[in-house]
Amino acid sequence: MSYKYNYMKAILLLLLISWTHLINAQLQNGPMLGYVNHREVAIWVQTHDEAKVEIIYHSVGSNKPYIESTQTSNNQANTATIVADSLQSGTTYQYQIKVNNQFVGDKDRYFKFSTQKLWQWREKPLEWKIALGSCTYINEKEYDRPGKPYGGDYSIFNAVHEKEPDIMLWLGDNIYMREVDFYGLSGYQKRYTHSRDIKPLQKLLAQTHHYAIWDDHDYGPNNSDRSNVHKYDALTAFKQFWANPTYGFDGNQCAVTQFKYNDAEFFLLDNRWFRSPNKRKTGKREYLGEKQLQWLIDALVTSTATFKFIAVGGQVLNDAPVYENYATYPEERAKLLNLLVEEELKNVIFLTGDRHKTELSKIKRNGIVFYDLTVSPLTSTAYNSSDEPNQNRVEGTHYAKRNFSILEFSGDFKNRQLKMCVFDKVGRQVWSKTITKQ
Repeated sequence: MSYKYNYMKAILLLLLISWTHLINAQLQNGPMLGYVNHREVAIWVQTHDEAKVEIIYHSVGSNKPYIESTQTSNNQANTATIVADSLQSGTTYQYQIKVNNQFVGDKDRYFKFSTQKLWQWREKPLEWKIALGSCTYINEKEYDRPGKPYGGDYSIFNAVHEKEPDIMLWLGDNIYMREVDFYGLSGYQKRYTHSRDIKPLQKLLAQTHHYAIWDDHDYGPNNSDRSNVHKYDALTAFKQFWANPTYGFDGNQCAVTQFKYNDAEFFLLDNRWFRSPNKRKTGKREYLGEKQLQWLIDALVTSTATFKFIAVGGQVLNDAPVYENYATYPEERAKLLNLLVEEELKNVIFLTGDRHKTELSKIKRNGIVFYDLTVSPLTSTAYNSSDEPNQNRVEGTHYAKRNFSILEFSGDFKNRQLKMCVFDKVGRQVWSKTITKQ
C-alpha cells in the first residue's frame, strides 16, 4: 500500500512539474519592468506564440485586484507592453501574469514593482540607485564571425541585479545585428528575441525598471547613419522590445525620450536617425541634428531636476576625434557645449557607451563643470585604448574589461551628492568618485 501510494505521489509530482513547465513555456521572455512614474508602470512580455496575456495586480496588503490584458501577435514578434495605470504613488504592488488563462509559474508566485513616491514639498530627496551599461553581445555561433566568440560573461547581469538598482539605463548596442539581420523587420525581431533569451538576464529584467537608447548595432550595420533604409524597421523593433515612456519629439520619429526619477531627469538622445555620414565631404555635418539639439536645450532649460543626465551612444567630452566620438563632428559638438555654457546649465552629466572601455571625462567652462561617464562593455569584447589622447580623461578612471556602473544619489537639497561606482563583471568595485551638486 505504501509503495503504491509513493508511486502515485511521484507520478502526480512529475505531472505537476511538467504542467508548470508547459505553462512557463508559453512565456518566451520576460516579464520586464519598463518605465515607472507615480501612476503608471509598463510591463513587457514576449510569448512563444500568439496568446492572450493578462496582468493581475494589487497593492501589498490589499485583496482588490486590477486586470489589464492584451493579445500578442506574430507580426509584433509576440511582444506586448501592458501599462498598469490604476496605481497610487509610493506604493508597492504584487502582480501575476496569465497566458491564455493560465498562470505563469506557481499561481501563488508574485512579481513586484513600486511606483515613484510623491516626496516633493514634503521631505528631502530620496536615496536611490541606477545601473548603467552598454554593448551587450550574445553569441550565436551559426551567425557569428569565425574565430574567438565576441561575447561572454553573461553572469554580469546577476552581478548588476545583486546591487539592487531601482532602474537601469541601457546605453546602446544593446543587441548586435548580424549580416543576416539587416534587411527587414524580422531580422531585428529575431536578434532582439535571441538577445533577451538568456537565463542570467531574467531576474534583472523582472525586478528592475528598464530604459534604453540605441546606437549603431541596434540601429543597423556598424557605424550606421541617417541613410539606413531600414531605420523605420529598427524603430519599430525598438518600440516592440523596450518600454520607454515615449518615442520621438515634436512630431519627429526617432528613439528620443525623457523621464524623471526622483530629483534627476534623463534626456535619452538619438545619435543615428539624423546623423550625416561620417565620410561625407559636402553638406552640413550633423550628429544629433539641429532639431534635436534645440529640443534638448529647451528641455534642459525647463528642467528643475538637481542632476540632468544626457544619454547618447557616442562619447561627447572625449576630445580625441577618433572612431565615432562626437569630436569627429567638431562644429556641432562645439555648438552644444557653447549652448550649455550660455544657458548656464549646471549639474549636466553625459552618459555614453560605444567604446568597449569605461572612463570618466571632465571639462570646465566659465566655472561650470561637465562630466561624461562612458560605461562599456557589458558582454562584448573589451578594448584597451588607454593611450588614446583624451585630454579630458579623469586620472584613474580608464578600465578596459567587462563592467557596469551604479550611480547612487544621497543627501539633502543643498548637499545633494552623486556617487559614481564602476564594477567588474562579478560586482567588485573598480573605482568610485563622488560629485556634489554645483
